[in-house]
Amino acid sequence: MALKLLFRPFLSIPVKSLSAAHPSVLCEISVLPRSITCHVPLSAVTMPATRTFFTSQVFKHTFNIQDGEDFQDRVLKSQKPVVIDFHAQWCGPCKILGPRLEKVVAKQQGKVLMAKVDIDEHTDLALEYEVSAVPTVLAMKNGDVVDKFVGIKDEDQLEAFLKKLLGP
Repeated sequence: MALKLLFRPFLSIPVKSLSAAHPSVLCEISVLPRSITCHVPLSAVTMPATRTFFTSQVFKHTFNIQDGEDFQDRVLKSQKPVVIDFHAQWCGPCKILGPRLEKVVAKQQGKVLMAKVDIDEHTDLALEYEVSAVPTVLAMKNGDVVDKFVGIKDEDQLEAFLKKLLGP
């Protein structure tokens, strides 16, 4: 949050105006991780040639589902087990569970992936997997649901949930 406030003036500048400052300036916007990168020739300025401003921490094993096809490709066809966090932006318990779950998944060092599904954006997936309350977390292996829980869990319970998913 602090980074967003700090870099808000830079992130609100249209990329076209950044590029218009000098004809050889090339700017790129990256969605994940959220960043703006501008490549400026050294002849144009006396500061470093590349600046990147990140507004969120990058988690390699956690991703947001974009649509049904993305869910199919990244979750159902995944070779690794996947934990699916069905959440909503307005849900207080979801805001507590999400970071906790990301932390426990990160400890697994790539053995398990985590997909985040916003139920307001993807109601079809929520209905398909019978999500009637949030937060709901599903554990999938080879495209099949093998475990599920609803509500908040502490880190020990989440680690036990993942151990059960990963097996002995």
